[in-house]
Amino acid sequence: MVLLASSSHGIVRASTNYVELIDTLFPDLDAALAAGENLELMGQLPTKATLPVEEVRLFAPVRRPSKIWGVGFAYRDHRAETDYESSDDAPVIFLKAPSSVVGPGADIILPPAAPTMVDYEGELAVVIGRRATAVAEHEAMAYVAGYTIGNDVSARDVQRGDIEGRPADTSTAKSFDTFTPLGPWLATMEGLADPQDLALRTWVNGDLRQDARTSQLVYSVPSVLSYLSHQTTLFPGDVIMTGTPGGIGGRRGLYLRPGDVVRIEIEGIGRLENVIAAAGGDGAADGR
Repeated sequence: MVLLASSSHGIVRASTNYVELIDTLFPDLDAALAAGENLELMGQLPTKATLPVEEVRLFAPVRRPSKIWGVGFAYRDHRAETDYESSDDAPVIFLKAPSSVVGPGADIILPPAAPTMVDYEGELAVVIGRRATAVAEHEAMAYVAGYTIGNDVSARDVQRGDIEGRPADTSTAKSFDTFTPLGPWLATMEGLADPQDLALRTWVNGDLRQDARTSQLVYSVPSVLSYLSHQTTLFPGDVIMTGTPGGIGGRRGLYLRPGDVVRIEIEGIGRLENVIAAAGGDGAADGR
């Protein structure tokens, strides 16, 4: 397994206590994926320079996906905490705006239109590596470039239709600017522990809120990728947010406030950390 990232210096590879700048002409992983590059092979390219971690700003691994698909009610404990019941076999899906993507260390900005009921959702995110249309489930993994960490930030009042004059709207609730932190690393396929059985944990201000394994997903990565590819063509760099486990803040009234720190860790991939900020504040750059 190789851990790659888009950064202020170019494409970098993770190493102990420092990062290795890869010797490539591609400025970021978006460009490499768009050109059809195999990221596993890219991870084996020579090192152009070795840099201290603190000297490099890591961006979202993919900064300009054409689409971000999300899967709702994807863990059984999350279904239980939200009282969701369904006998349907197909996943609940929605779209998030690509403009909502930010990277590690960037602020999550509370939107002026809905600042009071913003919630976190730690998730395993799949990055598409090849154009995929109507892909069979047993072939789906051949279209995956790798995995990263995602936070499907959600304005619950917009999602539920609790704001007067606004209907319930899941996609808008999850598409405000800065509402899709991704990163910091993209873990390539080869050598990664089974993506269907990785530990996923989310903390807010050091308080452990979510603690699950991806083996608890209702829908496997291949089944979701196949299903979505029958709805619309998936392009290299597109992102699938596979869903969040139980432990969301909204069910306990623990909504995010300015200054809160959300940290999500997924086994083998790393740690994604972002700070909550009020609109108009002097926050961190978006890390795109």
